[in-house]
Amino acid sequence: MALSIHTNYSALTTNTALNKSNNSLATNQQRLGTGLRVNSAADDAAGLQIATRLNAQSRGMSVAMRNVGDATSMLQTAEGAFSEVTDILQRMKDLSTQAANDTNGATDRTSLKSEYDELGKELTNIVSNTKYAGEALFAAGGKFSAAVNFQIGASAAEKLTMDVATDMAALRTELTTTVQAGTMDTAANAGTTITALETALNNVGSMRAKFGANINRLNHTSNNLANMKDNTDMAKGRIMDADFAIESANMS
Repeated sequence: MALSIHTNYSALTTNTALNKSNNSLATNQQRLGTGLRVNSAADDAAGLQIATRLNAQSRGMSVAMRNVGDATSMLQTAEGAFSEVTDILQRMKDLSTQAANDTNGATDRTSLKSEYDELGKELTNIVSNTKYAGEALFAAGGKFSAAVNFQIGASAAEKLTMDVATDMAALRTELTTTVQAGTMDTAANAGTTITALETALNNVGSMRAKFGANINRLNHTSNNLANMKDNTDMAKGRIMDADFAIESANMS
């Protein structure tokens, strides 16, 4: 090494090494303090960019999971209401079948029709007043009067569309008008009413099947979102999280 009066080479070299050591120590301390390997873009610019995208995707999936839960609840509410409609229609069919038997007199059939009419009013009540979060589901102008879109993913394209508007309009008329117009003052009229109720039961069954199929799909969607979110969070963690063993070793 050269000898110089004006420049202390050893001091400069030592000072540079000390600054590097202090900077490295500060980085290690920051990583141990925050638990993050990447605390700023300077630590890993590319890694931070990837982690930011992964974080946005993860947050989008979290919201989508809540959306799926809300959608499932709404469809379960609708399917539950139609389950009650099924029970009512079955009872109305029982009454009509009983009225079709000529062992019944006019007074008997009048009594049967009285219960039938009250059940019909309850059908109207269910169709008109079944709601989810304050929104009517089956009434004219309700949720299912048009296609319903559920956002089930982090991207705009990930939607589930359920369109039962046409079938719902027909079923609404059938339950509130056709079925309730049934008569049973004679065995023949009671037989006609039985046929109308059988048709209504089939149509309600078809509607329930559609709701059930979409509920099952949403359950699988929720499971898949949870799996994707877990793996996305782990991928982000591998980029962002500090390895305490390595950082502790680097401090020694």
